[in-house]
Amino acid sequence: MGSLESLIKSNSDPRELKRALAVKMSIEGYSDRIIAQILGVSTSFVRDWKKAFKVGGIAGIKLGHKGAIGKLTTEQRREIIEWLKDKDYWHLDELIDHLEDKYEVVYKSKQSYYDLFEASKIRWKRSQKVNPLFDEELVKKKRTEINDFLAKHKTEIETGVMAVLFIDECHLLNGDICGYVWGQTKVRIEVPIKNEKDRQTYFGALNYQTKEFTIEAYPSGNGEATVKFVKNLQRKHPNQKIVLIWDGASYHRFGEFREYLTEVNQAKSPDNLEVTCILFAPNAPQQNPAEDIWLQAKSFLRKYWYLCRSFWAVKKLFELFYDSSKFDFPKIHQYNFSQEIK
Repeated sequence: MGSLESLIKSNSDPRELKRALAVKMSIEGYSDRIIAQILGVSTSFVRDWKKAFKVGGIAGIKLGHKGAIGKLTTEQRREIIEWLKDKDYWHLDELIDHLEDKYEVVYKSKQSYYDLFEASKIRWKRSQKVNPLFDEELVKKKRTEINDFLAKHKTEIETGVMAVLFIDECHLLNGDICGYVWGQTKVRIEVPIKNEKDRQTYFGALNYQTKEFTIEAYPSGNGEATVKFVKNLQRKHPNQKIVLIWDGASYHRFGEFREYLTEVNQAKSPDNLEVTCILFAPNAPQQNPAEDIWLQAKSFLRKYWYLCRSFWAVKKLFELFYDSSKFDFPKIHQYNFSQEIK
């Protein structure tokens, strides 16, 4: 451990420092995954240098060919590209180390390393969040259930006896107007925002049959707002049964809304309810076509960012996007009458 401490405290090469830190943290009990997250490397990087230290001590993790400059042969380049393609995660430092340790090649310009990534069809891109609890089979099952319901009530929907509505909430932030826009190369694109966390909650309802989208603003997403929104939807669709298809948020299922649902439906049979609620599969917001409409509106804001001089203007422009608009896009048609009734 003393030799590791000395190397870390010395003015060592950044690559040596990262290797020494990985080994030291491992000795201190950190897991490979945590070390990789802290240092911005892969878990294989951590494992390799732990092994090198165990075999060769401090010499095993020091650079063997400082300042070496070489050139890859065609065969070596092919080997590196295959090595990169076989990996699940990529780090520039790891590629630099790999080339130096195995091929004694150190490039002066990082562009040479980027070229190897490009040749391996690996590009710098934004990571996307995904819910680890997402269940594709459950989503398919729920889609079938919804289609069965639509098929069963096809006549009621087409004649206007029943209104089927996809419901969702959107929390608009002032900072949502910032994004990628066209601008002159040497000129910064600046958007005047006093507080990017200024927030407005909207409830939205997409009518399955007419494709109309209704939105209303509320202070927050909760049971009270949900009840008010559904009551307004009932007034908008007089003498119609209402079917709400939405996610399983707690205020959609419990508390004030549950009390309202009991009151409005009383003791009616399932086929005669004033308000019917159908839940999407959990942990999969992409099922709801209303989600795509919110995204379209936010893209609209970013396109006209120069009109957003205040959060009041942001909200008005956001609401203007929906004014007298109808929405018909592929995701809506995953729910259809063609499903056979089982």
